[in-house]
Amino acid sequence: MDRISIDGICATGYHGVFDFEKREGQEFRIDVVLHVDITRAALSDNVVDTVDYGAVSQLVVEQIKAGPWDLIEKLGLQIADAILGTWPTVATVDVVVHKPQAPIPVPFSDVSIALTRHQQLHTAIIALGANLGDSQGTLRAAIAELAEHVQVLQTSPVAITKPVGGPPDQPDYTNQVIKVRTTLGPHELLDLAQRIEANHHRTRQVRWEARTLDLDLITYDQLELDDERLTLPHPRAHIRGFVLAPWSWMDADAVLHGQLVSRLAQSAADTKDIIRL
Repeated sequence: MDRISIDGICATGYHGVFDFEKREGQEFRIDVVLHVDITRAALSDNVVDTVDYGAVSQLVVEQIKAGPWDLIEKLGLQIADAILGTWPTVATVDVVVHKPQAPIPVPFSDVSIALTRHQQLHTAIIALGANLGDSQGTLRAAIAELAEHVQVLQTSPVAITKPVGGPPDQPDYTNQVIKVRTTLGPHELLDLAQRIEANHHRTRQVRWEARTLDLDLITYDQLELDDERLTLPHPRAHIRGFVLAPWSWMDADAVLHGQLVSRLAQSAADTKDIIRL
């Protein structure tokens, strides 16, 4: 995972066990390391696609000035929680709190605590497809059902696509892609998707057969996973125009496998037949 480091953020705070610490205050110095994928920012060269380290520094100063707390352990946790809550793209944050003027009755150069906290909110891309029954209505219903359990951040335009693989003479598909935020783990999110598919009478008898509803988990944060139930990122997403095209319509700067999704869509064999509604 890529990292953004900010060292030596300083401000006066009023934290400490003793009354005079809360009354007189002292300098606190903070180091933070943000573990975050910077691929999107590197490709777009746009500040909105990264974590603004100036804003992070200001937030840290606000936390130093807040409270007061008795312990620097509490201050460190407040800073970590504030960063993770403000920037969901940050997967992990390391925080070191220095208290160089701590009231210790022997010579010393510094007192510090270090902690690491992980993001509790996760971002996932889900691809939806159907080619039996009222396909557009089914996709609308599936998104509404997902929204009862996750936060739907973005929804792509609808795409009409030709079947790729499977039995011949299938109807055209209706496809969409959505971006969600969730506290569910990847397998829990897969379970949710499969329950919703079952609610819409999805069957699995022939590979790539016509279906009432298909929900595929494409990405989950930057997680790379390959087990008996789930592979992430989705192993064929990078060559499937019916996933890539609506995803790129929804998010022009989206990245998959280190490449812009829009460029992958241009290279996919089935993209030329896609109709955008």
